[in-house]
Amino acid sequence: MPTTTIVRLEDIHKIYGSGETEVRALDGVDLTIEQGEFCSIMGASGSGKSTMMNIIGCLDKPTSGRYYLDNVDVSHLDDTALAHVRNRKLGFVFQQFHLLPQLSAMENVMLPLVYASVSERDRRDRAVEALTRVGLAHRLHNKPNQLSGGQQQRVAIARAIVGRPVLLLADEPTGALDSHTTVEILNIFAELNASGMTVVMVTHEPDVARSTRRIIWFKDGKVMNSSLTPDEMSHLMAAA
Repeated sequence: MPTTTIVRLEDIHKIYGSGETEVRALDGVDLTIEQGEFCSIMGASGSGKSTMMNIIGCLDKPTSGRYYLDNVDVSHLDDTALAHVRNRKLGFVFQQFHLLPQLSAMENVMLPLVYASVSERDRRDRAVEALTRVGLAHRLHNKPNQLSGGQQQRVAIARAIVGRPVLLLADEPTGALDSHTTVEILNIFAELNASGMTVVMVTHEPDVARSTRRIIWFKDGKVMNSSLTPDEMSHLMAAA
């Protein structure tokens, strides 16, 4: 069965500053991610993994190179066009939950659909569906301060998937959670992936990376290995 390439990066460079202060955050990155994959991006602080996530998420543009998202070249779109792509194609989950405290769980999840001009009835139906998928059908009307950290992250995941994105991006999604809640959140990502969603997660935690099927290892702005298994990562870290 043919696969669809969701992310294709070709010779991506990202340079900050110039002359003696020039920093090459990304240095000639080539990478593909296929539909239905569950990947993690790992590397030490300063390796380029966060810059890579910002470019994949259309939050930043490369200095040079080409980025094809769902077969569309988005590398040189202006900010307005990139915002449109983010809203239609991407879902984001961050370490901090970024929920609006005055809104209920359902109202927080509905927000992206307001910007997508979805009707109010459909917004509500889709928000309930998304919250049900993450196990919060009984918490629709609770505000963030009435929810635990794990429940708040579930709301954030529901908000990320309510627009039915082609790619779900998670940046250190378990960084603010305890170990038990981390396992619960990783299980949700695994369930979403099992349903066909493409998931890419940035993490510095080996145990989190082991929950994914493919580990992409960054060092000094380059992809050192684009397809580590969890066992291979363990050997690499043991030898470091």
